[in-house]
Amino acid sequence: MVQVDNDLLNTLKMFDRPGPRYTSYPTAPVFSSEYTDKRYEIDVIRNNHENPAPLSLYLHIPFCDTLCYFCGCTTVITRNRDQISTYLTALETEIGRMAAYIDRDRQVAQMHWGGGSPSYLNPGEILRLSTFLKKYYRFAEDAEISVEIDPRGLTFEHMKAFHAMGVNRISLGVQDFDERVQRAVHRVQPEAITRQALDWAATLGITNTNIDLIYGLPLQTLETFQRTLDKVVEISPNRVAVFNFAYVPWMKPHQRLIHSEDLPDADAKLQLLGASIETLTRAGYEYIGMDHFAKPDDELAVAQRQKALHRNFQGYSTKAGADLYAFGMSAISHFGDVYAQNAKTLPEYLAAIESKRFPTAVGYKMTKDDQIRKFVIMRLMCDLEVEKSEVEDFFNISFDEYFDSSIEQLFDFVRLGMVRHSLNRIVIEESGRLVLRNIAMCFDATLNRFREKPLFSRTV
Repeated sequence: MVQVDNDLLNTLKMFDRPGPRYTSYPTAPVFSSEYTDKRYEIDVIRNNHENPAPLSLYLHIPFCDTLCYFCGCTTVITRNRDQISTYLTALETEIGRMAAYIDRDRQVAQMHWGGGSPSYLNPGEILRLSTFLKKYYRFAEDAEISVEIDPRGLTFEHMKAFHAMGVNRISLGVQDFDERVQRAVHRVQPEAITRQALDWAATLGITNTNIDLIYGLPLQTLETFQRTLDKVVEISPNRVAVFNFAYVPWMKPHQRLIHSEDLPDADAKLQLLGASIETLTRAGYEYIGMDHFAKPDDELAVAQRQKALHRNFQGYSTKAGADLYAFGMSAISHFGDVYAQNAKTLPEYLAAIESKRFPTAVGYKMTKDDQIRKFVIMRLMCDLEVEKSEVEDFFNISFDEYFDSSIEQLFDFVRLGMVRHSLNRIVIEESGRLVLRNIAMCFDATLNRFREKPLFSRTV
């Protein structure tokens, strides 16, 4: 268990700087418009023949009826149901077009609906979309089907529709139960409706649950956030994510609606992080790393112990080896050596679909160096260690020679007991989990490209 004392909190300040979250490597700022929809089409065909792996599907439902000031997602704020219907028609067109390129023998091992708020769809729209998907794709019997839910406006009919489509995991954004904090970020969500959503899910047999919290929001104090943590422990979800608030008003202008003077300072944020780790681990959750916690019998914790944990654009995942095909505006696909992101705005996305082409806006073809570095970074993020011999055998390199400068950058982490570096492996110690992003950054060859403009949230 990580012991978060004042000495450790002071040490963490050394590493508090902007950095990627490594849901991919290379990260999205490297993607280029030189990678076109035509190249994407060719790569989809090639991959389907060369690597018929299981499928992971992601659907981006961008709609919300109100704006949350903290939000860093690609959203469309609307109450125009016709606009939503138009989008669903375009989404179905994209899904159907992709299905023509995918062998029907390839089963869907995982599907996730994110947003925005997928639960902003009405029950009929949920069933419409899920029925369409099952017309074109074969789902494995043990497929993980998950959805992000906003309890505000949710009804039992919504939950029944999700259950009918096969959802077996739900993720609820709570952020903070304190009403003052909720008002400061324009997301008032009474505790009662959060509990009601979970009760409805349990009634239908959906017992795999995630709760998302955010530390670093305006008006948060150690005392108020501790109350939130205690309530989450009482609710007892399978997984808890405690995200560091990504305050990036230069990228998300609506975050300027937050009064910056109300944000906790660096010391206060670190205390909130420490309280999160101590409260959740004391309650029996395993600290997966970075911002995720899971009960010992949860698939996420089991996968980490078995070194089968994976990381993608939805965060940590248990479905390693699946090709990710993503649908909807801003959605990012990843298979083989390809990353491809759809158009980020609704008009651009709809125009691409109307012109009968894939809505690819930017993408990237990985080099061998990218693949080597991705392997190391993902093993550190997921396994909390990397075996040098495994990398050497797989890529035919000398680890210490290839990563000479990276090993040099690890010096401070080793000196502080956060990393153990031996002849055969690099291991993240308990305290190193708190700076996992910083440790991974030592192996990132792309960061120098971004020094001139801020692109990433702070790491601690």
